[in-house]
Amino acid sequence: MCLIVFAYQVHPEFPLIVAANRDEFYARPTQPAHFWTNHPQVFAGRDIESPDINKQGTWMGINKQGRFAAVTNFREMDFNETTAKRSRGELTANFLCSDTPVTEYLSTVQQAAENYKGFNLLLWEAHHLFYVSNRVEKVQTLKPGIYGLSNGALDSAWPKVVQAKQQLASLITKPFSADILLSILMNRDQAADHTLPDTGIDIESERLLSSCFIQSEHYGTRASTILLIDKNNEMTILEQNWREQTADKKNAAGEQRFLKLLAGNA
Repeated sequence: MCLIVFAYQVHPEFPLIVAANRDEFYARPTQPAHFWTNHPQVFAGRDIESPDINKQGTWMGINKQGRFAAVTNFREMDFNETTAKRSRGELTANFLCSDTPVTEYLSTVQQAAENYKGFNLLLWEAHHLFYVSNRVEKVQTLKPGIYGLSNGALDSAWPKVVQAKQQLASLITKPFSADILLSILMNRDQAADHTLPDTGIDIESERLLSSCFIQSEHYGTRASTILLIDKNNEMTILEQNWREQTADKKNAAGEQRFLKLLAGNA
């Protein structure tokens, strides 16, 4: 997943509002959000590149106990990949599949952090939201506010992060729905070159990856997700899946999934 913007303890009715795009190669095998057969309390998409079901992770999901987790990759060109033995998708999956207290789980993540390529991880439990990264020194217990996360550190001022945060802040000041919030994620405009971050890749790639919604021949936005958690712990999740984008089919919308779940009572 390459863009997450979220409002935490800002809206009077919804302690958590999340809008997120997952970007990936079109050829990478993926399942859309569903209740997992081996962990039926988990509702999430699934990366099925590994044939071992116990190693199939997720980029974002919720569970019936009211937990939420999401991960993004940290873009870096000089990391020694031979030291990364484990998939970042298990960081979210293991949290959603377990009942380990979040503070204990965060400690476990930090102890094993060197086994992963760069990651950003968001974890929600009992109306508290945490951010941890193996490229940032400390776990952060987040304070109320509007945040953005892409493939750098939390709130890095990348153009699409700044823009999406502004749109989210504006939309939630008036009546909104999950469908309305999806518009944040649909912007295909690329940023001006002078505003692009320098993450070590070529300028053409920086330009391509600068839009909220990415489309190219082999890589692009695969899923757009809205998550709303209200003050009564009702969780609403809307996932719009996207097929490969082509010149004559620029809005290749796939299946849409929608779920309402009252945490603890499902």
